[in-house]
Amino acid sequence: MFRRILIANRGEIACRIIATCRRLGVETVAVHSDADARAAHVAMADHALWIGGPAPADSYLDARAILAAARAAGAQAIHPGYGFLSENPEFVDQVQAAGLVFIGPSAAAIRAMGLKDAAKARMAAVGVPVVPGWQGDSQDPDHLLGAAEALGFPVLIKAVAGGGGKGMRRVDRPADFASALASARAEAQGAFGNPAVLIEKYIECPRHIEVQVFGDGTRAVHLFERDCSLQRRHQKVIEEAPAPGMTPEMRAAMGAAAVRAAEAIGYSGAGTVEFIVDASRGLRPDAFWFMEMNTRLQVEHPVTEAITGVDLVEWQLRVASGEPLPLTQDQLSITGHAFEARLYAEDVPAGFLPATGRLAHLRFPPDVRADTGVRPGDTISPWYDPMIAKIIVHGPTRAAALSRLARALDQTEVAGSVTNLAFLARLARHPGFAAGQVDTGLIARDLGQLTAPDPEDALWLAARATAVLAAADLPAGPLAGFALWSPLVHPVVLSDGQGPLQARLWLTAPDRAAVDFDGLRLLAERGPAGWSVEGRRPMPVVADGDRLHVLLPEGRGTLTFTRPDPLLRMAAQGPGDGVVRAPMPGLVRAVAVAPGQTVAAGDPLAVLDAMKMEHVLTAARDGVVAEVLVDPGAQVEAGAALVVLAPEAAA
Repeated sequence: MFRRILIANRGEIACRIIATCRRLGVETVAVHSDADARAAHVAMADHALWIGGPAPADSYLDARAILAAARAAGAQAIHPGYGFLSENPEFVDQVQAAGLVFIGPSAAAIRAMGLKDAAKARMAAVGVPVVPGWQGDSQDPDHLLGAAEALGFPVLIKAVAGGGGKGMRRVDRPADFASALASARAEAQGAFGNPAVLIEKYIECPRHIEVQVFGDGTRAVHLFERDCSLQRRHQKVIEEAPAPGMTPEMRAAMGAAAVRAAEAIGYSGAGTVEFIVDASRGLRPDAFWFMEMNTRLQVEHPVTEAITGVDLVEWQLRVASGEPLPLTQDQLSITGHAFEARLYAEDVPAGFLPATGRLAHLRFPPDVRADTGVRPGDTISPWYDPMIAKIIVHGPTRAAALSRLARALDQTEVAGSVTNLAFLARLARHPGFAAGQVDTGLIARDLGQLTAPDPEDALWLAARATAVLAAADLPAGPLAGFALWSPLVHPVVLSDGQGPLQARLWLTAPDRAAVDFDGLRLLAERGPAGWSVEGRRPMPVVADGDRLHVLLPEGRGTLTFTRPDPLLRMAAQGPGDGVVRAPMPGLVRAVAVAPGQTVAAGDPLAVLDAMKMEHVLTAARDGVVAEVLVDPGAQVEAGAALVVLAPEAAA
């Protein structure tokens, strides 16, 4: 076993690897960028070294900096995690040339599976079923259209390089082929530097089922399957193991095909063979086809660990250090069922727009596994993937495990950034999902139902009253609220991002209050757990500067209120609203104006960068810049004031 390894990654996967290394007595070396200097994985590791600036190209994708850190730290091996350099064969060559061990497959194995067209041809040669399609050197549009017509529409145009749904387009009729091809090529060129595509027959009722394999370079075993069909734009949302509806015959056929694929390329370490399955007539051994192989540990590996009792990271370390495969195929078995839900900082109503922000509060239920790389007080950076955590549950049956997942999502608490928590909670209760009727189109078909805003019901009214009570910070004690002639009224003004909430409240008894807003009156009573509004269970409130986060029950997420700055409100008075605010959390990339500058409606004022997407904020009217409240490089929250125009009368 290794004495010390370097982890060439960050976030939750780095923390996950460190946890296993601690148990095995292996020292860990973390690397970090400027943005991650105080990150959780840095605090967890035995040693930590800086490798560059916040941009991935300047740090986690800088092979030379990572190798220099490994040499400086005296590491014997490098674990790549997933993403970044994990599937870069040139990096593997460099690691080995430096006299270090790469904890993963050989460069040759990665290259063999690196391009989808070549991988498909290789798999077909060893008897692994592949999706009917065309792949070849010719990229002439007319030739590709002819190949599509020969297959029969609908077809799928796919980039030969990369993954994650980039460079992929479904085409239903010949007339749409040329524009879809141009779009797919442009996206593939931008994402992977390679515009080449292949053509596949589109599977009408597709399920995404993948098989976890593990090899020692000569032989391989499989650790059964995972169903990853719940996807949005080809990105996985909830994964489970085993696959619902799986038969022994289908599992045996898929497992054998996956092992054949791994052994054909001399695979070593953890890998995943991904299959597309036609589920129109149930799961059948003659209706699955090879899509691609991920030559690394997968994000969703915890569900496999849950049903097999295997620590896949431990297996990676043991095999990379020269030990044999820990178990044979007949020693592996499935126990129960597991789910993993990916909790992201993203604005679901805004189209799943990635979000940033400081996590004022983060708590997971104590009886579930939560793999995370952030802590309360940490910031979701605009430089990296906005995943907050993976919530993993296990139960004796699929129904029991799904019930645990729904409850775990209900009990998860996050404040400080918008998240997809409420979306996940709805998805966990989707009747089709509960019945095992899953395919890759489920979310798209029911997106309206899954993302519709909650009705303005009694719960939301109670949440607003709870925020008002928290903002007022009413005194306690037997004489609290006492006034000689009439109740003492407390005016409270809050904003929920949609507009002002103007309320009046007073104590009607030492631990009782009345809250008036929007023509309504709600009664509240204070107990040990906080204010109970209209008899409801108290909702926790997290105070974070001028923001109040009310944590809603039933997996419905968080309502955030802001105490408006009265001086800022004065500056914003008048028609047209002179305050330009950040529409979402992000990084101020540039400021285009200065105080005293005259601007016209539509002129750019600032550029906001949210997860590498640039948003140009413009003037809503003609005017004069009164104040610039931020500098380039500042991290701002949603609703933060950036630029103030002078009132129109003074412009």
